[in-house]
Amino acid sequence: MNRKDYSTNFTINLIHRVHQGSLALSQTKALERSMALQAMAEAILQHKNEILEANTLDLEANRTIPISAPMVELLKLTPERLHTTVQILQQLSDLPDLVGQVVGTSYQLEHSKIYGQRIPLGIIALIYEAFPELVAIAAGMCIQTANSLIIRGGSEARNSNLVITKVLQLGLEQAGLPVECIEFLPPKDNNSIQELLTQDRYINLVIPYGRDSLVEQVVKIATVPVLKTAMGNCYLYWSASGSLDMVRWMILDSHKSQPDPVNAIEKVLIDSKHNLSMVVRLWNSLKENGFEVRGDAALVEEFPELVVTDDGEWNQAYLSKIVAFKIVDCIDSGIRWINNYSSGHADCLATESYQESRKFALGINSTCTFINKSPRFSRCQNQKNGIFLGMSNQKCFAQGLIGLEAFTRIKYIVQGNL
Repeated sequence: MNRKDYSTNFTINLIHRVHQGSLALSQTKALERSMALQAMAEAILQHKNEILEANTLDLEANRTIPISAPMVELLKLTPERLHTTVQILQQLSDLPDLVGQVVGTSYQLEHSKIYGQRIPLGIIALIYEAFPELVAIAAGMCIQTANSLIIRGGSEARNSNLVITKVLQLGLEQAGLPVECIEFLPPKDNNSIQELLTQDRYINLVIPYGRDSLVEQVVKIATVPVLKTAMGNCYLYWSASGSLDMVRWMILDSHKSQPDPVNAIEKVLIDSKHNLSMVVRLWNSLKENGFEVRGDAALVEEFPELVVTDDGEWNQAYLSKIVAFKIVDCIDSGIRWINNYSSGHADCLATESYQESRKFALGINSTCTFINKSPRFSRCQNQKNGIFLGMSNQKCFAQGLIGLEAFTRIKYIVQGNL
């Protein structure tokens, strides 16, 4: 048997195991899944040192491999990040059960009653880079909604991903749920990704999480439905009426989402009516907070100390503490630029004008707009709203915040008169 055949058989056998686990998981009660989430959280606490040691091995292995500084930050686990992960699993265990929830319909047939009911998707595949605790967060969201999960992380986090998966499986075993509900697909070669993404008979949804290049690669290959995620390259339009303090706060606060800067403001469009001395004050404040400031050719010509922004950067995420600035003549020009170059998931406006806020909200084509409000992403917002995996820029069923509802579908039931 050649290497390709072995890889294919390994992937298919793994998918079949997860499928069997998925069938059993779909029959569980909310209390059983809640107890499993608690057991998974406890298992992470008990095996914290093993997880951190595996992560150290990954960090050491990547010292000799070209890997960007933002990716290193995503890869690096800390006790604090593990503690946050445990809190997320515990919070998931306390949330109301979505599975079985009855949803009304807008129409009815004669002599019958129609209603919808939330059910699990079945099997979800997560393909991602670095960020090892995402394994536990995604697994928790899947178990809470009675879905099984296949994990395919990058080679840069191989040891961390493997150990975390085994620890989560221990939690499932202790709670009496099938360990096959969570499986790890080793990052051996690209054949395993292709096999995974074309198994639409078994895989119900794939979620790519990482840089744009990864997301687009998955979209091109997959025959399975894809829920795209987006990170970085969010725009802010600084209106002539917008205050310096508001803009400074929005930029700084948006970068406080750790470890992944999902909604970080990386590009700022400045209304041409602004006094540039105020803009310089903003730049100096950002530099004092560790940011690199860049500008378009017009700004660099007037302020040579700025780093010039290449044309290709306007539609790419930095995923770092870098902010690029550009002057535009009015809000209409700003809206057109943002719609052409933004990543399309979270764009912002700083203004004191109600008319501008309405024009921006209706004109921007992104899934979320923030007006005089930081777009900072929080995975664990509060007890009532639940947990969010990330942000999607798709104009479809799960745009914006990716919450537990995205892990379910509505099954419609037509009940005739008995």
